Parts: sequence; structure tokens; C-alpha cells
Amino acid sequence: MYLSVFSQGDDRQEKLDSPSGSQSSGDVVIDIPDDTATKEDVGPEMSNAEIEHEISSTITIPLQNYMRGYPLQAAFQSSESSWSIYRGFSYLHARVILELQDELRCLEERLKDEDEMDLENGYGTRLMSRKDDLRQARKDGESESVRAQLIRKIRDKLVSYVQDEILAKARDLNAFQRPSKRDYRSFRTWFWNVKPLNYEPEEEYIKRKEDLVSLRHGREWSGFDGFIESCIRKLHCSLTQKLFATKELREKTDDKCLYYYSQSRIEKLVGLIITLIIFILLVLPVVSMYKLTSVGDRNSTFDAVGILVVFTLLFSAAMSLLTKAKRHELFAASAAYCAVLVVFISNFSNDGGRS
Repeated sequence: MYLSVFSQGDDRQEKLDSPSGSQSSGDVVIDIPDDTATKEDVGPEMSNAEIEHEISSTITIPLQNYMRGYPLQAAFQSSESSWSIYRGFSYLHARVILELQDELRCLEERLKDEDEMDLENGYGTRLMSRKDDLRQARKDGESESVRAQLIRKIRDKLVSYVQDEILAKARDLNAFQRPSKRDYRSFRTWFWNVKPLNYEPEEEYIKRKEDLVSLRHGREWSGFDGFIESCIRKLHCSLTQKLFATKELREKTDDKCLYYYSQSRIEKLVGLIITLIIFILLVLPVVSMYKLTSVGDRNSTFDAVGILVVFTLLFSAAMSLLTKAKRHELFAASAAYCAVLVVFISNFSNDGGRS
């Protein structure tokens, strides 16, 4: 699209371009080029490879490009979710809640005293009707009763205490995950080596381990996942970097003691290992019980039941160690696993009896 502008009261024309086929409206003329424009008029086309490169290209700012101090610390803590560790200030939350709680208690006592005073003075009807309470307050020369003023103050405090979600926010704070020992040690080691801050009161928060919370998402990150990640970090080499780190992660820093791994790739490896373990726990007892029940005597059946019990315990232990399954999920999965093995035992025993 080309645009030509005419100024009012002036014979001069400021024209950017004037191809054929213009459409005018008032003082603005919009020229629309015809379909005969060549590709050279709009620039050369990009090849598919160039377009793909342009789409896939990203910008990664290495940590060493940030200035030492809070910029470097913020860049480090935001570069990996494991290091998003901050103070929760649980003590201050408790103090605020306790302060509001006692203020409400005092207002509650004052309201009770006011009700008892009205009852003793013979104004019991004021407790039965807001209309009578307001009428008596006007007789006393007040726009509203003391009781109404107290209730308004109580309402404001309750809004701060409940509706503003102070209790709910404190509950959510307790639901935050604590940093794991591995993440805390890594973060504190970097903090000690780099020393981004030089003022002791500002940097001492890292030592308050009991008050630290992690913003890391509560995914199924169990001890087994951390064990696999620790093994990969201990075996750090060019191969592990190529397998478990993306190009962007490798460009985050040039520090030889600091390296990043893709959590999604580690999760895939963990999922593969867990799948293999589940396969072994399903196939191995079935094969063992088949060989025992094929003998056909009573002792072999009891031996098969013993194998069932042992592998059910192994399955429960594997679920408890390898996943973050809840208790009811653990019971349900163990019961289903045991039921599957019982079906196999019964089928094998029936086949042995018929033969």
C-alpha cells in the first residue's frame, strides 16, 4: 500500500509514490498497487531453510554478561527453577495474624460488654431490633449506636483477617515446597564462590534454611529423580551435555563449575527406567510362578504365593521410592498388582490340574 498526502490550502503535494489505481477520499489519497507488481518490488523471498532458521533462532544472555550484585543474583536464581529459593517470612505472617486475632478478640469483648450494658439498663429491645437500637441512639443525640460502630470496626478487621486472605496466604505459604538438600547446597555453593552481595545483613538470608521456600513446581520429583540427576552431574562430560542439555542451556554460562541440564530430558530418562522396572516386576514373578505351578504339587503353590507376597512388597516399595504417590494411590496400585498375580496363579493352577 502506498500513501499520498495532500495538505489543505497548499498546492504542494507530498507524494511517497504514485502507481496507478489510486482511490481518493477527501484530503487523503490511498494508492493500491495492481496485481502486476513483480517480486522484486516487495523484496526477495526467503528460502524454507532461512525461514526455519529465523523461527528457531533464540537469544540467550549468559550469566557473565550481568553486572555483579542483585542483577547477577536475579539472573542466576531465575535461570533454573531449582534455584528459585527465597525467604517465606513465616514468622512475620504469624505475627500479623496474631495481631489481627487479638484485635478482633478485644472488639468481641467490647461488643459483649455493650450488649450486657444495654440489657442491664432495661433496653433489651435494642438487642432484638436494629430499628429500636437506631431510634434510641437518635434520642441520645447520636447518628448511630455504639454497637453499630463496633460492628463496623469488626467488619473492617474481619475483611483484613479473612476476606483479604491473610489466613489463606499463610496456608499457601506452608504449602510451598522446601528446597531440597541438593538444590540448597548448589545454591549456597554458588553464593559462596561468587559472592554477588557485599553487605552481610542482605546476604545472611541464605543461612535461614528453615524459612526458605522454593518456587519449583510440585511435579513428581522424588528422591529417585534427584538421584538420577546427581549421577548425571557427577558423570558430567561432553556426552552428557549433548544428551541432557539443549543449546540454549549450554550457552547460559561459561563457568566450568556451573552447568545446566534439561529437566524434561532427565524426566524422560527417569520415565524409561521406571517403565523398565515395572516391566521386570510384572514379568519376573509371572515366569517364576509359572515354573512353580507347572510342577503341580501343593508345595509349589505355596511357593508361588510366597513369590506373590515378596513381589507385591517390592512393587509397593518401588512405588514409594520412585514416585510421589499418595497413600491411597499406593494401596490401590498394590492391591491391583496383587490381584493380577493372583489371577495368574489361579490360571496356572487350573491348567496344571487339567493336565
